[in-house]
Amino acid sequence: MLPVNHTRLAKILEKPTAPFREGHVLATARAILDEAKVPYFMDPAKNLVVGVKSKAEYSRLTKAKSPEPVRIFIAHTDHPGFHGVEWVDADLLAFKWHGGSPTAHLEGGKVWLADSEGFVGYGRVEKAEMIESGRAIDKGLIRVKDLRRQTKAADLFGGFGFRDTHWREGDLLYTKAADDLIGVYAILETALALKAKKSKAPFIGLLTRAEEVGFIGAIAHFELGWLKGAKRKLLAVSLETSRTLPGAEIGKGPVVRLGDRKSVFDSGGTQVFSDLAARILPGKHQRRIMDGGSCEGTAATAYGIPTIAISVPLGNYHNQSFEGGPDAAPANGPAPEFVSVADIEGLTALTQAIMAPKLPWNQPFSGTVAAFKKSLKNYGKLLKTGP
Repeated sequence: MLPVNHTRLAKILEKPTAPFREGHVLATARAILDEAKVPYFMDPAKNLVVGVKSKAEYSRLTKAKSPEPVRIFIAHTDHPGFHGVEWVDADLLAFKWHGGSPTAHLEGGKVWLADSEGFVGYGRVEKAEMIESGRAIDKGLIRVKDLRRQTKAADLFGGFGFRDTHWREGDLLYTKAADDLIGVYAILETALALKAKKSKAPFIGLLTRAEEVGFIGAIAHFELGWLKGAKRKLLAVSLETSRTLPGAEIGKGPVVRLGDRKSVFDSGGTQVFSDLAARILPGKHQRRIMDGGSCEGTAATAYGIPTIAISVPLGNYHNQSFEGGPDAAPANGPAPEFVSVADIEGLTALTQAIMAPKLPWNQPFSGTVAAFKKSLKNYGKLLKTGP
C-alpha cells in the first residue's frame, strides 16, 4: 500500500471548514495542485474541478470517443458546523448550526471560531437548541473567549474543538473533522500520482461544497448540465468517511460501499471494483451497504451517473461520542472524529487502482459467468437426469 503523506494530510486537516465556509480547505487544495502543476478550475458553484483546466477541457474529455470511462471522483470539503448570526453582547455570539452534531452534553462544550483569514478564537457553548427531531443542533449561544480580532458575527463560523486540529495515537488519527477531508486528501493524492506518471487516464476530481446540508455543491454541479452531452461512459466514484458499523470496522481496511441509506450503487461497476479490491487489498478491505448516512453517490445516481463508492470507517461520526476515546465527552456528547491511518493507505491504493486502463467496465460479470458455465458443465450429466 502507499504510505500516507502526513505533511499534505496535515495541511488539509488543520484548516477550518463548515458548510458554505469551505474556502480554507479549497485554498489549500489549490496550493497543493499548483505546486504539482495539476490543472483545475472552479465551477459556478465554487466547487473545485481537478484534472482539467476549464469547462471546455472538461467537455472534451467527456465527449472523446473511448472505451475507457471518465472516472469522476467526488469528495466534500465541508464538515458540520455553525455560522455566527449576531453579537448578543460583547462576548456572546448567537449561532445557527448546519449539518449533523452531537446531541448531549452540549453546554460548556469547546468550540473554535474562524473567519476568512483563519482561526480567530475559541469559546464555549452556553445554550443549544435542537431541531424538532432532536438529532442535531439548530441554534444557540456561544460565550467567546480569546478573540484575536474583532469580527462581524456573520463573518464567523466554527465547530467543536479539542486539544488540537489533529493528532495521532498509534494507528489512529484523531481530528476535529475527518469527514470528508480524508476523501479530499485521497482525490488530491490520486491527481498527483497521475501527474507524476504523466498519465492521460480520464480523471476528474470534484471537491464539493455544502454536502452536509444535502449534497448542495454536487447538485449544483450536476444541474449545470455539463455531463448530459457525454459521448463515453461516465463513472462516479464517491469517496466518504463514514460512520463505523458492524462489518465496516476501523482498522480492517477501506470499504467497498455497496450503497448508502438512500441508494444502492451500480451493480456492474461495483463488481469490477470489488474484484479489483480483492486483488489490490486481499484481506485488507471490507464490503458493505453503509447505511449510517447518505453520500454524494446518491446524488450522482439520481442524476443518472453509474456510481461506485469507497468509505473509510469513521469513529465518533459528526463529532458525536459514539466510540468515545481521548477528549470525548460522555455518550452522544462532543468528541473528535478518528480513523485508521492504515485504512487511509488502503483508500489511496484503491483510488489509484481504479484509474488502471482496461478494467472490464463493459463486461463486469465476465468472471462470474465463466464460473457459472464451469458449474453448469460439472453438473450437466446430472441435469439430464430426473426430475
